[in-house]
Amino acid sequence: MVYTLAELAHLCDGHVIGDGTIRIQDVATLEGASDSDIAYVAEPKYRDQLAITRAGAVILSQSDAEFYSGNSIVAADPKLAYARIAQLLHAPVHPGGAIDAHAIVHPEASVAESAYVGPGAVVERGAQIGERVYIGAGCVIGEEADIGADSWLHARVVVAHHCRVGKRCILQSGVVVGGDGFGYARDREHRWVKIPQVGRAILGDDVEIGANSTVDRGAQGDTVVGDGVKIDNLVQIAHNVRLGENTAIAAGAGVAGSAIIGKRCAIGGQAGIFGHIQIADDVTVAGKSMVAKSIAKPGVYSSALRVETLETWQRIAARLRRLDDFAKRLEQIEQRLEQERKE
Repeated sequence: MVYTLAELAHLCDGHVIGDGTIRIQDVATLEGASDSDIAYVAEPKYRDQLAITRAGAVILSQSDAEFYSGNSIVAADPKLAYARIAQLLHAPVHPGGAIDAHAIVHPEASVAESAYVGPGAVVERGAQIGERVYIGAGCVIGEEADIGADSWLHARVVVAHHCRVGKRCILQSGVVVGGDGFGYARDREHRWVKIPQVGRAILGDDVEIGANSTVDRGAQGDTVVGDGVKIDNLVQIAHNVRLGENTAIAAGAGVAGSAIIGKRCAIGGQAGIFGHIQIADDVTVAGKSMVAKSIAKPGVYSSALRVETLETWQRIAARLRRLDDFAKRLEQIEQRLEQERKE
């Protein structure tokens, strides 16, 4: 699709400086843009590239507008404006209502006429597929599962039995919603005895989950992912976890069973959230952090050590091994000083 600059400015609540009639057909970087592309500047450090860009237009903040004489959209948040424009220019094209000849749809499943079911996909008994849903090649929709309107499931997504996906969700390839949670008991011979996972996994509206991430079903109750949650690739959400609305979790993170994470939180890559703890709304956890206890107040939290040279790290590690000894010696010194003070 092609849009005028004025149409794009209206979309993102910005205003045009220059020619609003020019036609834009794609987004690009400042360096790689052509005269039919639009780029953006989110930070002052990129201002120098404005002098060399060939973009047909650039999205700028008010403070950056004075550094560019070409066509532009001035917006309060250039990155947000770019996101909305890029969504419009790169909206996926739905193939229309159809069930591929190589798909398997149970006669007791319900598939909306406007939905698409791709080759090799399986829709089991009692499943509900809403309006304009896209089910990619090789997907499996389990018994009594429910996929809300306008959701897009890329190839090889699994939504297990009785689980629910809300409206306008995007599940990238390899996502599994509703696999069994990790639940076992030990018998007298120390063998692991599986505990059936009888809950569901429930995704709210506007949820996006990256490739090869998993949301386990609940052990008894449900695992719940709130509206607007964004989950990156290779993330593990364990059984009975609850994720609050508009929380984002970066790649490689893991959330253990029954943890409750509040609204609008940001969990960095490879962070580990222990089970049975609660994290308040508006908490940011830095990448690689380990959260072993509940967090009651909003804020930014981190527990990761920054990278050091090998020589420096070896010295730190040697001192860490002696930390307990240092603590005991310090306690003895304090006790001696306290005794001397009393005498």
